[in-house]
Amino acid sequence: MPTFDSAACADLMDGLTTLSIAAAAAIRRAQEEGRVRTKADGSPVTAADEAAEAVICEGLARIAPALPIISEEQAEHQKPAEGGSYFLVDPLDGTREFVAGRDEYTVNIALVTDGAPILGIITAPARNLIWRGIVGRGAERLEFSGSKTSAPHHIHTRLRPADELIVMVSRSHLEARTRAYLDGFPQAKLVQCGSSVKLCYVAEGGADLYVRLAPTHDWDIAAGQAILAAAGGRMIAPNGAPPVYGTSDLLVPAFLAWGDPKSASPITG
Repeated sequence: MPTFDSAACADLMDGLTTLSIAAAAAIRRAQEEGRVRTKADGSPVTAADEAAEAVICEGLARIAPALPIISEEQAEHQKPAEGGSYFLVDPLDGTREFVAGRDEYTVNIALVTDGAPILGIITAPARNLIWRGIVGRGAERLEFSGSKTSAPHHIHTRLRPADELIVMVSRSHLEARTRAYLDGFPQAKLVQCGSSVKLCYVAEGGADLYVRLAPTHDWDIAAGQAILAAAGGRMIAPNGAPPVYGTSDLLVPAFLAWGDPKSASPITG
């Protein structure tokens, strides 16, 4: 399997950005169908999920034909090989938000090399925003209209303030273990949000922490982790090690995403 480094990723970035915008357009076209079905795991999937996935997978096969693709809607038939590089795709992250008519849903495209995300693109179709980054090369935010994009705006995480802690929490998946951990920060301001937008807010300095101490699929967070790391932040597992991608169930058991890497310490006790 071929291996891509950060320099090779830079050559892909504009093509992948254009592809994410095409997926956003496919979501908008399919939105009127309103068809929703429930998958075996109980999560919803819509015509928009499927339309965006078809656009992305066809485009990735054209842009980088040598790289395998692991996409949410086809994951049961696709497993990453050990080593090398592959794409991780969530064609519509935040389907519950999408179905509810909120604007927080996203398109996630990540490139994983040797078990770690090194490139990420997150596009928010309803907000006309794109966040993207390559680890070691920085992160940026763009606006888009139709197929045109604005000049990129460099983004960076912020140092953790002494008197303030802004924490992103899931609108749909805030479970007991995460709540208990956050109880240790009584001064924290909790901001509810759906999808990978939470990681983008941390990456651009609008929040300090996003924590989820319950299993999350690889494709939900890989693009966001790459953008966060490119912007100066750090994502860790509760034991302080990097999250592990590419397991047999394609699940990350728990993670903490800090904007200020000095705050990224293990959970004790």
